Amino acid sequence: MKTSDFDFNLPHELIAQYPPKQRSDSRLMCVDRASKHVSDHCFTELPSLLREGDLLVLNDTRVIPARLAAQKKNGKRFEILLMEKITPSEWKAMVRPGKDAARGIPLCLLDHQGEVSDITARVYEKESNFYHVRFTCGDLPAELSSEMLERLGNVPLPPYIERSPEEMDINRYQTVFAHVPGSVAAPTAGLHFTEDILNNLQSVGIQIAYVTLHVGPGTFAPVKTENLSEHPMHEEAFILPESTATAICEAKKEGRRVIPVGTTSMRVIESAAREQGGTSQLKPMVSRTRLFIYPPADFYVADALLTNFHFPKSTLLMLVSAFASPGAEMGRELILQAYRHAIEERYRFFSYGDAMLIT
Repeated sequence: MKTSDFDFNLPHELIAQYPPKQRSDSRLMCVDRASKHVSDHCFTELPSLLREGDLLVLNDTRVIPARLAAQKKNGKRFEILLMEKITPSEWKAMVRPGKDAARGIPLCLLDHQGEVSDITARVYEKESNFYHVRFTCGDLPAELSSEMLERLGNVPLPPYIERSPEEMDINRYQTVFAHVPGSVAAPTAGLHFTEDILNNLQSVGIQIAYVTLHVGPGTFAPVKTENLSEHPMHEEAFILPESTATAICEAKKEGRRVIPVGTTSMRVIESAAREQGGTSQLKPMVSRTRLFIYPPADFYVADALLTNFHFPKSTLLMLVSAFASPGAEMGRELILQAYRHAIEERYRFFSYGDAMLIT
């Protein structure tokens, strides 16, 4: 299959610029792989759409205030988007405009009022499409602590949200179960959940477990190659805890469904299963993944998938299409048919948009 096989026309006005008033106000489309039936629901109906004994796997990564403003001594402004910590004072980052961020030139970080802080950033190495940046305070290395990022950083809203971050984004671009800091993008399928919905799920016998995958900006990277096998997949760090590995093994042995919430959770459990040769003896893992799932593909763990609506020609749309059917063409057609329905019914797309459950 080719990248162009996953294209579709998306009206710009369906790209959600703001979250719904309440998290649970989102809509939920259900797609049945066997019958190819598509139905429309509210997200609050999720507990009634699942089965007793289902295991939901959620990503508990926490988004950090990763977008930093900086300037040269001459006043020229820069944006630094943190990607991944190398050491306490060194990070992989994207710098814009990159061509003007010469190696070693000091860039002074700005606070939320635009005032120059005592923290300086310097590019010391370029790697592919990002830079290695070292932070200092005077002549000493400066650790970008949580407190410092709160003071200097902003919510890293994705580029298709065409506005500046607002105060409400601090809370809403974060899941209610966010726990482990490290992401520069939210695991958006989890944004619909409230504490009440989580409690309702557990009250009807649905089990909940957590993994951690720190989402990087590569999740938004377009596929620029027509041949899918030539796409350089971004790498992301993940944690599969012992309790979750055990819960997955027990669910599979007992014939209960394992349902990842979001493509990030899907990539964790499928990466772990591939590395360990299946699910019969799944062990806890701390690792990294470049797993790129596209049709046709086998799935070792997932029995259903809860996800948002994704970009045309994106790796996420390809993953969802692969999951929709064991036959490459059938899965792609089913998902594109579902997306056409979503567009006709005015579903909201991407991070702050609505959700889809594939069973």
